[in-house]
Amino acid sequence: MKVEKIIPEINLIEDNKLREKVITIWNEAIKYRGWTKELLLNIPFTLLAENVKIGFLEHVRTVCLLCIANYDVLEKMHGERGTKVNKDYLIAGALLADVGKLLEYEIKDGKSIKSDYGKYIRHPFSGVGLAFKHDIPEEIMHIIATHSKEGVGEKRSPESIIFHHCDFVDFELIK
Repeated sequence: MKVEKIIPEINLIEDNKLREKVITIWNEAIKYRGWTKELLLNIPFTLLAENVKIGFLEHVRTVCLLCIANYDVLEKMHGERGTKVNKDYLIAGALLADVGKLLEYEIKDGKSIKSDYGKYIRHPFSGVGLAFKHDIPEEIMHIIATHSKEGVGEKRSPESIIFHHCDFVDFELIK
């Protein structure tokens, strides 16, 4: 399966090397548990709420597009006067923030559950581990590391602030 086909937003990363690293990380995470396209399209994006109808990939793509929309509005309205945001880092961070869920989750008896691995290591940690292994810039690892409750109390970069809020807009409206 071509990751770029199921997550076309990867192609919005302009830096070719960074884009290839993001694809490699997704492929490694998919291979870890043997996720198929069908499973990826049907697992819920969170196990923290009941009867979630929004899928994991849909959430990843939605949050990425929300981040890009935020970036575009801020650029249009504030331009050079605003805080500098690295768009490639923002997109890569948005696409990698939840990739660790592919290690955290597993399918058992046809149902998505937290794996034994996931009971000990939440997705921000495994996501950073995958990113580190593939030489992803620290600024992007910061987005992955601080996007969830693990980031509470940490000073967030501009990209992490945007991602965190976009992620929780989608999460809070769905749960």
